[in-house]
Amino acid sequence: MINLKDFEKILSSSGFPVAYLSWPENGAPQMPYICYYVSGSNNFAADGIVYYPIIQIQVELYTELKDLKAENALETALSSFYWNKTETYIDTENCYQIAYEIEV
Repeated sequence: MINLKDFEKILSSSGFPVAYLSWPENGAPQMPYICYYVSGSNNFAADGIVYYPIIQIQVELYTELKDLKAENALETALSSFYWNKTETYIDTENCYQIAYEIEV
């Protein structure tokens, strides 16, 4: 099982700034940047106990414009994981949020 510190290093290999959950108010770097957090668990049970813990991680890439190069860089960093991706435009922030759901 991978720990969050090692996972953050994998995300950083994309070349973008990375923060857990959020950046401090007025402290976010220029886009693109990444936020990630543990969104839950999907543990494997056996004999009434957690036999193998599985954490669900949400990785969010923020860009000012649709940025296929940025998405590709992050997806290359995540190439050893299975992920699902969604895209949202956040009107109040004038940016795109590309979210990746991963289990580790």
